[in-house]
Amino acid sequence: DISETFPVTEPSSLGDMVVNTIHWFRKGLRLHDNPALRDSIRGAESLRCIYILDPWFAGSSNVGINRWRFLLQCLEDLDASLRKINSRLFVIRGQPTDVFPRLFKEWKIKRLSYEYDSEPFGKERDAAIQKLASEAGVEVMVRISHTLYNLDKIIELNGGQPPLTYKRFQALINRMDPVELPVETITFEVIKRCLTPISDDHDDKFGVPSLEELGFETEGLSTAVWPGGETEALMRLERHLERKAWVANFERPRMNANSLLASPTGLSPYLRFGCLSCRLFYFKLTDLYRKVKKNSTPPLSLYGQLLWREFFYTTATNNPCFDKMDGNPVCVQIPWDRNPEALAKWAEGRTGFPWIDAVMTQLRQEGWIHHLARHAVACFLTRGDLWISWEEGMKVFEELLLDADWSVNAGSWMWLSCSSFFQQFFHCYCPVGFGRRTDPNGDYIRRYLPILRGFPAKYIYDPWTAPDEVQKTAKCIVGVHYPKPMVNHAEASRINIERMKQIYQQLSCYRGLGRSIAIDLFLQDGVETFIFINSLIKLLLCHTDALHFTLSGKEADETISVALLLSVKPN
Repeated sequence: DISETFPVTEPSSLGDMVVNTIHWFRKGLRLHDNPALRDSIRGAESLRCIYILDPWFAGSSNVGINRWRFLLQCLEDLDASLRKINSRLFVIRGQPTDVFPRLFKEWKIKRLSYEYDSEPFGKERDAAIQKLASEAGVEVMVRISHTLYNLDKIIELNGGQPPLTYKRFQALINRMDPVELPVETITFEVIKRCLTPISDDHDDKFGVPSLEELGFETEGLSTAVWPGGETEALMRLERHLERKAWVANFERPRMNANSLLASPTGLSPYLRFGCLSCRLFYFKLTDLYRKVKKNSTPPLSLYGQLLWREFFYTTATNNPCFDKMDGNPVCVQIPWDRNPEALAKWAEGRTGFPWIDAVMTQLRQEGWIHHLARHAVACFLTRGDLWISWEEGMKVFEELLLDADWSVNAGSWMWLSCSSFFQQFFHCYCPVGFGRRTDPNGDYIRRYLPILRGFPAKYIYDPWTAPDEVQKTAKCIVGVHYPKPMVNHAEASRINIERMKQIYQQLSCYRGLGRSIAIDLFLQDGVETFIFINSLIKLLLCHTDALHFTLSGKEADETISVALLLSVKPN
């Protein structure tokens, strides 16, 4: 429970002492629905809002220029909003464990607040800061606002283990207390008695750095398709709600060519950086649905984007190995191929399949792709065509995708590669047919792969089938100006489906020791137990390499199969 790790104290607990407070922004880059900041201000004499540029993150090669630009724009927007209420943002360079002891002393700090971080790395970092604060006599105020629910409560409700299917997760949240309402926005009226000491050289000391100052080459960098910041997020939210009510009447819109392009109503990067509160989004959706549907209760499907996010956060929160195969108890240990050359072709949009290459080009240029386009390129890299580990694809998305989120990114890649959560390995996305059904004319291809602009719609998804005269007329010879397909999709997908089939057969019935091992675990009171007894099984069956668990519920549609390869070696 969060309260056990981070004692939550009321602001009044410091009595008549002069309270100088720091609010530490990490995610949650907003003034609306920021309960930690709001509580921190109460009764305080001074406030400094800080953002720490951790050199470990700043120097990381796996964060691309579009993600950095989005973050810096978020910080600039936050600073502008704070200026309007007579405050400022203090951007500080350094490691948090080095920065805070100095700030506690220099600024005579008595209170530190921040938004709860549910991810394992964040919890470890925050525990270290909590210890430093305690040693310095600084109270720490932590509030949950990046997720809809307290994830520890969901896990507690599930018998101490995270739910491993989305259906199970939905059943659990139906038993949870309602989502808490967003708190009021921080305004001048709220903050006016809490001063921010600002020096004349504030911009030099604590200003938001530029991309150039961080070492990025910006010549030729195109205008941001997704401007960062809370201001933009709130405008997009209003447009999103208008579109949702008018266009779709709360039904899933049909895919078309325009669906593949960045939308002025898109919200995912803003939710990821916390420029937009998930709770505000949740209640805005609820209110609008009730107006349109005359006060009927909204279905859970209305909140699909938010709930899938919440599901992956829940499954990842206590699993520091969630982003890798090794040591990850929820991931099937599939023997993927290592092929750096093929990986590079995929990542750089040089596969020879225009649909795949256009998607990867859009991702690199703009930092966003439609969720079904993500499905297509993830399937192509992993179980569909190239048989390369989902870990490699996850790293590319982490670099390029604005909304890449540790929990959601890793969970999605495990899901799409059939490594966890989903075992329908016989379903593959065709790198020709899927795009053609979505955009028959090929306008999306022409936009992101102008070299193919001259091809007629008949050949634009498979230009290698075009006669020589058509290629010459299009001024693009396949194999010269645009690469030939790197694999035979029909053959590769057939082989890979068979590979996956064999892996799951081995998992379901292991005969390596001349015996069959099948373990059925039943859902009792809705509690999934297979990870709980995982360590016990390892002790009892030390000669077993693979186990298959079938978790059966009381109803047929509750039955799921979860395969787990344990990689246990004989003593």
